[in-house]
Amino acid sequence: MTRKASNAPDLFADLPAFPAAPRIRVGIGGWTYVPWRGGMFYPVGLVQRRELEYASRQLTSIEVNGTYYGAQKPATYAKWRDETPEGFLFSAKAPQRIMESRALAKTAHQIEDFIGGIVELGDKLGPLVWQFDKGRRIDGAEFAGFVESLPAEYGARKLRHVLDVRDPGFVDADYLALARKHGMATVFTDSEEHPSFADLTADFVYARLMRSRSSVATGYPDAELATWCQRALRWAQGEDPQDLPHLASAQAAGKPRDVFIYFISSAKERNPAAAMALLQRLGAVR
Repeated sequence: MTRKASNAPDLFADLPAFPAAPRIRVGIGGWTYVPWRGGMFYPVGLVQRRELEYASRQLTSIEVNGTYYGAQKPATYAKWRDETPEGFLFSAKAPQRIMESRALAKTAHQIEDFIGGIVELGDKLGPLVWQFDKGRRIDGAEFAGFVESLPAEYGARKLRHVLDVRDPGFVDADYLALARKHGMATVFTDSEEHPSFADLTADFVYARLMRSRSSVATGYPDAELATWCQRALRWAQGEDPQDLPHLASAQAAGKPRDVFIYFISSAKERNPAAAMALLQRLGAVR
């Protein structure tokens, strides 16, 4: 895989080759964060307009949070696509106006608009995240209808959907069954603030690691990164790590899965270092 940016060999160096199938992709949330500049993550002197270009060559995926606050124009998605290297993937949160609608059944047109624009990412389009924040009262029948309305493909492109329900009272066996019925992943949050369970419901895994510490240069101590490396490999091999919390019993080993792991929130300034450290470990053990 070629991962070079022209005219900048020092700042945009090649990444090592990572496992091709299934892929384990590791990244962060967004790429615009002031503390990352000036040497914390982005090299001193790097202009802001090239931050995505740089970040996408140190990581293998980025979760786009900005789409939650407003979908971008198709031309913007195309620009992001062209600035990132082959094999890189974006995941993206669905717009807040959809997720906080009082009538989910009436959001079909907005869903169409969002997906119709973001497919401009082409082969760089990864999972779409449908986040229902804590405090939102969810009607079970309406939610099931909403999930049913999410398209499995757009044109000839298969879509992957991730359900992120943050109301602990709604997350139960029926929720897992609905996700499995439609082949949608649920988020493992590794957080005390949100429901945290690792039950497998799709042919891919979506995890947000939210415990980075400012006092640790790589966000997570070596021993914890080693543990996450092994969990990622087990997920990719089709296994269901029993040391993680589950709503139901862990499943027997199945087919290999793609894995998406993002270092999110907490000590945000350390998250790029945490992601790169995990990628290095994965590269060393493959």
